[in-house]
Amino acid sequence: MSAEPINLESWRDLPAAQQPDWPDRAALDRVVTELRELPPLVFAGECDELKDRLAAVARGEAFVLQGGDCAETFAGATADNVRNKLKTLLQMAIVLTYAGRVPVVKIGRVAGQFAKPRSKPTEVRGGLELPAYRGDMVNGFDFTAESRTPDPGRLLRAYHSSAVTLNLARAFTKGGYADLRQVHAWNQDFVAESPAGRRYEQLAREIDQALAFMRACRADPEEFHTVEFYSSHEALILDYDHALTRIDSRTGLPYDVSAHMVWIGERTRQLDGAHVEFFSRIRNPIGVKLGPTTTPEDALALIDKLNPANEPGRLTFIARMGASRVRDALPPLVEKIRASGAQVAWICDPMHGNTFEAPSGHKTRRLDDVIDEVTGFFEVHQALGTHPGGIHIEFTGDDVTECVGGGHPIVEEDLALRYETACDPRLNRGQSLDLAFRVAELYRST
Repeated sequence: MSAEPINLESWRDLPAAQQPDWPDRAALDRVVTELRELPPLVFAGECDELKDRLAAVARGEAFVLQGGDCAETFAGATADNVRNKLKTLLQMAIVLTYAGRVPVVKIGRVAGQFAKPRSKPTEVRGGLELPAYRGDMVNGFDFTAESRTPDPGRLLRAYHSSAVTLNLARAFTKGGYADLRQVHAWNQDFVAESPAGRRYEQLAREIDQALAFMRACRADPEEFHTVEFYSSHEALILDYDHALTRIDSRTGLPYDVSAHMVWIGERTRQLDGAHVEFFSRIRNPIGVKLGPTTTPEDALALIDKLNPANEPGRLTFIARMGASRVRDALPPLVEKIRASGAQVAWICDPMHGNTFEAPSGHKTRRLDDVIDEVTGFFEVHQALGTHPGGIHIEFTGDDVTECVGGGHPIVEEDLALRYETACDPRLNRGQSLDLAFRVAELYRST
């Protein structure tokens, strides 16, 4: 048991960036009280299990595939949507495991990714200024005063939508859908006729042959029938994640049981801020997004604050530099941290540094830029003799037109056809598979 109670309220004395301006504090207090009484969404033992898997990543023995929606919506918590996202993750993981020859730790941006930081607190349309949309956890997407007013009742909806999503994900991953014998069934839709889909189908045939050989040898490991799947989200709204923090009965230590892994965003990683303070108190595996302005001193100070015991698997740095900056901004960080002896897993977010606005006004990303940043990430680690530990991407299992490029190319003029994201542009499944094949090639060359 812990020697003394851990102060879980210390973050309240520090500046908290990107928090909603709740108009009714009494209503917020009532919601927080109710959240404190609800069952955990995940269990501390599962968080520890993920920490063990991430320790293997830090040692160079495994690779992280972390991905899902930019911003989940309450309407998206359906069986079809969850299955399609899981299908994309499974297909990418198969490519990385089989073509890359590496164990893959599968982490979804699901069951809690309902809040988003914004560059401006308000939005102006036609002379009308309203609060910015901060995700379904906070307010609505519709541009009306009623919709955009922060509503603490949405925190409860976020909890219940997360519970539904996790129940579905567990059913799919443990109930036969994730069985390796399903590799062809995951490809029977719009992706099948794309270049990436045809390449995947060839890989699936090879897997079938390998499985047939193993069955002939009377080998049928349990790992072939289910997969380990973990949830994660940016723990942005501190009132929500604090309310879902529980003391583990095994150890007496606090865990944020809203997700297996939580991360701090680039806009909230201030060393003297509330987010870093809160994260320093919980025992989940945690991540921190690092943009191109991060200095080695910043990164080392975050390590001292968030992982003072140098526990493997505890801390993951998620680099989001942009394709044009990754090759010069990342090496000083990796070099300094390696020299310090800190146990850190490095993964690459090649999405957030590569967003631009198309002439149509749509926010978009070029798949070529995404691949270029991942390539630069691998080049840096290869040059320094360190481990490129994974990728962190925004994708959907649907046939959207939000990012340009890919083997079945989308051009800027196509963006308006099926632009469905609630916030940032996502790769569709064909583009996600294009990326997975390229990452597998990069991994095998290291």
